[in-house]
Amino acid sequence: MTEPSPAVAAAIEGELRLLDPLVRASVDQLATLLHPDFREIGTSGRLWERDTIIAMLTDPDAPRPGPLTASRMRGDLLAPDLVHLTFDTESRGLRSHRSSLWRLTGAGWLLYFHQATPFIDDPFAEA
Repeated sequence: MTEPSPAVAAAIEGELRLLDPLVRASVDQLATLLHPDFREIGTSGRLWERDTIIAMLTDPDAPRPGPLTASRMRGDLLAPDLVHLTFDTESRGLRSHRSSLWRLTGAGWLLYFHQATPFIDDPFAEA
């Protein structure tokens, strides 16, 4: 297996930081990773925008998903300034397929779009 390109490696690093509970609880750290035009379709199907997701994640009274573990992360450089990541996560028994778009800006690689889709084991699914 070959090493990912520097762009894909930067996007993976950013994605892994976003899975860190300490990063998820920090307005400042989230703001440095999320693009100003960030959008997310969450596991519930809800559409989130940058400000609302930061407010929800940093609200001390909001429910916490618990530790997120990631697997099968891979990335593709779609353009010199655009990386697509796909991976799976698990937290407290909830498993999700995830897809992210990372854009290169003057501030570095920022998460532009994210989608999470819950799934269960499917014996006919691709490995």
